[in-house]
Amino acid sequence: MQQAITILARSDWHQRRQQHEERCDRLLSGVAERRRLGQKHPVEDFLFNYYNLRPGELRTWHPGAGVALEDPDGEYRGRRFYRHHDGISSVDGEAFMDKRSSTLEWTRTLLGRTAQNPAQFGCFGMHEWAMVYHLPPGQIRHNYLPLRFEPERVAEVVEQVGLRCSHFDAFRFFTPDAEPLNALRPTRERQPELDQPACLHANMDLYKWTGKLVPLVDSDLLLDTFELARDIRELDMRASAYDLSEWGYEPVPVETPSGRADYVRRQRDFAERAAPLRQRLLELNDKMAAHGCPGPEV
Repeated sequence: MQQAITILARSDWHQRRQQHEERCDRLLSGVAERRRLGQKHPVEDFLFNYYNLRPGELRTWHPGAGVALEDPDGEYRGRRFYRHHDGISSVDGEAFMDKRSSTLEWTRTLLGRTAQNPAQFGCFGMHEWAMVYHLPPGQIRHNYLPLRFEPERVAEVVEQVGLRCSHFDAFRFFTPDAEPLNALRPTRERQPELDQPACLHANMDLYKWTGKLVPLVDSDLLLDTFELARDIRELDMRASAYDLSEWGYEPVPVETPSGRADYVRRQRDFAERAAPLRQRLLELNDKMAAHGCPGPEV
């Protein structure tokens, strides 16, 4: 069965592209200025230093698989993973699958397993604490940020609350002294087994996997996952041992029972936001696996 395709008139997709660019400009209003001034930001820098997409790539509009554009001027001619014929441009899904079939397969497996795995709400964001455990201030990763406590108190909190991190890309940054304290031993190979829908990092990574599927994914989904990752990263850092008061962020004090309860409440909210975005990515992967990505009839 051939997948249906929608053809957008030039005026329609120009309007959609403009709306996307305006939304992106609002989201990134401070990023360009801070970069020009060489200023750091504890939340937003992560989204561009850790993940691969640059602000300009995020701003570039894509209609996604199954949508073709009336493009008589060839604005999308020559773009990677696009095809152009008789004034119509569309995503070339076959070319994408030829180059990145392993990415599609891994993403489909990982997101599907993550959605099915039981949600765990007992980590309390201690992964960021484990990344500074037993380190002097001059050796911490974000050395421009002060800690809220002396190293001895940080270690005491880690040991009292415990470490139960299930996400490999957080665990791999633990200090050598913190690794043996973790209840799990995450590896890249075990990621589909251990990633679960309450994990902040697994939910932030929806932005990473969406970015890897550009231009198959539409830009609305890309910005939805970007916003989710930005909001989660804020909680990630507010629940850490770092002092972000200079940037206007109050701590979520997971070293206290009330702070841990607050963290779990926010974690549940993010899990609810992430679930439909993960489902949209899974549906795209399923469609690509079943039908590929046709262009319009020619």
